[in-house]
Formats: sequence, structure tokens, C-alpha cells
Amino acid sequence: MKLVSNLCRGAAGVTLAAFAAMPAWAQAAATAAPTVNKGDTAWMMTSTVLVLMMILPGLALFYGGLVRSKNMLSVMTQVGAVCALAMLIWVGWGYSMAFGDDFSSDFLKQFISNFDKAFLRTVTPDTTAATFTSGVAIPEYVFICFQMTFAAITVALVLGSVVERMKFSAVMIFAAIWLTIVYFPVAHMVWASSGKFFAMGALDFAGGTVVHINSGVSALVACLILGKRIGYPHEPMPPHSLTMTGIGTGLLWVGWFGFNAGSALEANGSAALAMMNTFVGTAAGGLTWMVVEKLMGHKASALGFCSGLVIGLVAVTPAAGNSGPLGAIVLCSVATVVCYLAVTKLKPALGYDDALDTFGVHGVGGMVGAIGTGIVYADYLGGPSKSDFNMGHQILVQLATVGTTIVWAAVGTTIAIYIAKALTGLRVSRETEFEGLDIGEHGERAYNY
Repeated sequence: MKLVSNLCRGAAGVTLAAFAAMPAWAQAAATAAPTVNKGDTAWMMTSTVLVLMMILPGLALFYGGLVRSKNMLSVMTQVGAVCALAMLIWVGWGYSMAFGDDFSSDFLKQFISNFDKAFLRTVTPDTTAATFTSGVAIPEYVFICFQMTFAAITVALVLGSVVERMKFSAVMIFAAIWLTIVYFPVAHMVWASSGKFFAMGALDFAGGTVVHINSGVSALVACLILGKRIGYPHEPMPPHSLTMTGIGTGLLWVGWFGFNAGSALEANGSAALAMMNTFVGTAAGGLTWMVVEKLMGHKASALGFCSGLVIGLVAVTPAAGNSGPLGAIVLCSVATVVCYLAVTKLKPALGYDDALDTFGVHGVGGMVGAIGTGIVYADYLGGPSKSDFNMGHQILVQLATVGTTIVWAAVGTTIAIYIAKALTGLRVSRETEFEGLDIGEHGERAYNY
């Protein structure tokens, strides 16, 4: 999704310099109030609630089922708490940093917006955000809420690599800092009209870089700094409830239609294409993982099917409105194979303890999806590009965007996690880790036996 902001612009999204050069009749047309489309507004409100469902209960159940029973409540509490924290920070300064008014500095405005929108002080029920159709808008509050859920799920995804051993207090401090120095700038660079990647022409329909590469790379860095769980990898640490994980997966898939199709910002053909690709790309991912399992000499598993579905969702996210259905199927199938190898071969070879494979699924899947979007965008492969599309140039743009996001996320995560370590320490005590974080950190137990 690329936002053409009304902020510091005329109602039609023209820059102030271009506006000043217009004849009087054109200026009048440009300053006419955009029309709020009630159908688009209703769709965006629905999409926003669908994305919230991805977090609570979707991601909470998905992650909760994958850990040992003694840590289930701690994981669900962490997911819910950082979601709530992200919402408050988004209203405080996140929205202003990502989608507020431009700085006067040409350098600064590439990376963040200024703080004039802090605490939404200039937002009213009458202010609007532009869609992709000239003169058509949705209420700004709706756009703020929609983007707020993206910030909330992204920081929650990072936690998958550090479960079962990170202090709750450290999680909360890390989340606040990480959102501010990692997520908000990357969201601005990719989706705001003055952002660096936006100006380069990067394609990211719904968050391959902003959400998945950001969270996946950050998860890898965080787990490397935090260290392995006691007993890993020598002791078995199987999921305690694949039923719960399966339910969470279903909720993620349903909610993802708001994530992808909602990123069209309108109830139109682009949203319909994103919806179709979210169906078929996800289906391809789930089945591909099971096929690869069989080819590798294993039984097709329920966990594998869930993992493949999520990889399909991840890989199709940047391509949702930028690919035809066939391109989405191929892209998600390829991404699933690569992610399978990352999870089953690369992770054991390197020995890092990414507990719930956030890097292997979201990081690697996001990279394949983001780079592959530069290929499937081509009109002769079913994508929406025009005849002058230069695939080689687009792939270079995608690679530059992916590479910069990787570096930005890695450096920002390192800063955030070391600040959290200095303030509270990162890990729970050995006794708490053995006993489980449910009791040790929250004084509760999921199961009374």
C-alpha cells in the first residue's frame, strides 16, 4: 500500500509547488474538498477489525500453541500487551512520524515526518486521507486505525523468537523503542509519498518490507543477543497444542484479507485482486510445504501445513495487488520451499534459537516475496504493469529496499534490546525459566495439573 497523503498538499494530492504554478481554475478544483466514499469507509473499517483479529486472538493462539504449556499464558500476555502499547504509541507519535506533515529538510522527510500530528491534535472527524482515486477519500481516523493495527501486529511478530525466556518488562521497553526507531521510519520510507523507497518506486502492496522483513530480521537479531533457551537444542521442546495453533492459523488467514485487500484503501478491483491472491497464494504455500515434507522423507504434518499457509500469506503480502493469481501461486510456492530450507537446514546449521521461526518464516518469506514482486508485477506474467515496465530496474529497486530494511532493522533492534537490557535485564532467572514464565512472570497457570 502506498499512501498519497493529503497532508501538506491540496485535496487532490498535489505538492504545494505544483499547486502554486496552477491557473486559478485549476487551483479551485484542487482545493475542492474530497468526497468521502461511504462504501470505501465501511470496507476500511471492516478491514481494520480483521487485522485486529489477526493479533487477538489469531497470533496469540498461533504462538501460544507452539510453546510449552508452562509458557502459554506468558506468550499470549506479551502479544496482547505489546499490541495495546503499540496502539497508544501510534496515537502519541507513531502516526505523526510515519504519515504526518513533511519536514522542510529534503533529507529528513525521506525517513520520517514531523511531529505536528502528535497525539492527533490536528485530526478531526472531518479531516480525510486520500485513496488511490483522485477526489475520493476516507476519514483520516479510519486510516489511522487501519495503520495502527499494522504497527501492533509487526512488533508482536518479533516476539516469536524470544519466547520462553525474555522478561515481560524487557519486552515492553523493547517494543516501545523498536516501534519508534525501526517500524515508524520504515513505514514512512515505504508508504508515505515523500518516503525514500516510495520515491524510488518500490513495490510493497501490504507490508512485505514494513511488516515481515522488519519483524523477521529483528527477531533474528533479538534471539542472537538474548541467547538460547536452557536445554536447546538437546532437549525436546515440542508445541503443547497444535490444535490451538491450527485455530490461530485459520484466524490469521481470515484476518489477512483485511491486511491485504484493505491495503487497496478502496472497495474496488484492486482489493478484489488482492483478495484472490490471498486465497490462492496462501493455499499454494500450505500444500507446497506438505509436498516438500514428503519429498524429504517425512510425513505431511499439520504443523507443516500451518507453517506453509503462513509463509504463503507472508510472501503474497507485497505482491497482493501487484501480481496476477498465477504469479502469486508461483511466488508463494517458491517462497515456501526457500523458507522450508531456512527452518530445517539453515537454522540447525547456524544453531540460533529462533523459537517460533519468525526469521525463517517472516524474514525469509518477506525477502522472497518482496524481491519476487519485482518479477510477477510484469504484465506478461499477469501483473498490472504497463508495457514500459523494466523488470531489471524494478528488481534492483526491490533489492535496494530489502537490503536497506535489513540493515535498518538489525541496527535499530540492537539499540532497542541493549537499552532494555540496561534498564531491566533481558532474561528471566534460571528458576523462572525452568518453572515457566506463566507462574514466574504473571502468577498464573494455564492448566491446573
